Amino acid sequence: MSDAPEVRPPVVTPVRVVIALCLLAPFAAMLWVGSYAKADPVFAGIPFFYWYQMLWVVISTALTMIAYKLWQRDQRARRGGAK
Repeated sequence: MSDAPEVRPPVVTPVRVVIALCLLAPFAAMLWVGSYAKADPVFAGIPFFYWYQMLWVVISTALTMIAYKLWQRDQRARRGGAK
């Protein structure tokens, strides 16, 4: 027998799907330029095109943090609750 650790195939779970959606949402929002390529509405004198993108910086940070925490919890559960 070998001392190599057992390799388990990747498992698709609802938590992992949520993680993927959290990480893909900012890309989809920014790649769909036609949805925000306009000047109105203006917020604090800043055209929509700019403040929409800056809003996604904050949203992306929050979604990445959520994905990271979910991934940590998923990994702890797969290891059997250790750590």
